[in-house]
Amino acid sequence: MRDRLSVFEDRTDAGRRLAATLSQLEMAAEPVICAIPAGGIPPGLEVARALKAPLRMAVVRKVQVPWNPEAGFGAVTWNGRVFLNHPLMNALSLSETEVNAAVAKAKKNVKERVAKFAGGREEPGIENRMVVLIDDGLATGYTMLAAIEAVQAESAREVIVAVPTGSLHAVNFIARKADLVVCLNVRTSPTFAVAQAYEHWHDLTDQEVQELLIQARDMGLF
Repeated sequence: MRDRLSVFEDRTDAGRRLAATLSQLEMAAEPVICAIPAGGIPPGLEVARALKAPLRMAVVRKVQVPWNPEAGFGAVTWNGRVFLNHPLMNALSLSETEVNAAVAKAKKNVKERVAKFAGGREEPGIENRMVVLIDDGLATGYTMLAAIEAVQAESAREVIVAVPTGSLHAVNFIARKADLVVCLNVRTSPTFAVAQAYEHWHDLTDQEVQELLIQARDMGLF
């Protein structure tokens, strides 16, 4: 599927295909599936279902560029770790005040999303366990980098990154950080966008995420 567009019907279809590939690997008896919300939840649920593995939220939010919320210069993880892209910060001439405000906003957003989605539930531990990190795609790879380092900080034994689609640059970048990267649709175009791999694409709402987590709970996965 290299360099093809619209290869997945939607995130659920992508998750099923990802699960089929992962099922062929020699994996630990019970890996922990860590899905990055919102987009990583549908494929994460399908992988957890196929592998009969527990599903855990991996809440990571980008630190937004003040004048362009769609762009980020770093990320904040569920366990409070902050990762900043210092060369980009310098290129954007961001002041210390702007950086601090953006980081504080991201931390607040992470805290709110953890409370909303986890609902006080104790997440499955990952110490000395294989972790499969899942998102709906890798654009720059920076959010995934933060997630990798966060699970490594919690002493994960092995980290696999599994995504339906990704830019070649991001896949190569993440491959240096993870033990294994599984990406079904690698694209070399300089104008890469995750959405281009999907026939049906929309930004998931919090309500849709919560409904998927209810499904996971009913299946005993969450």
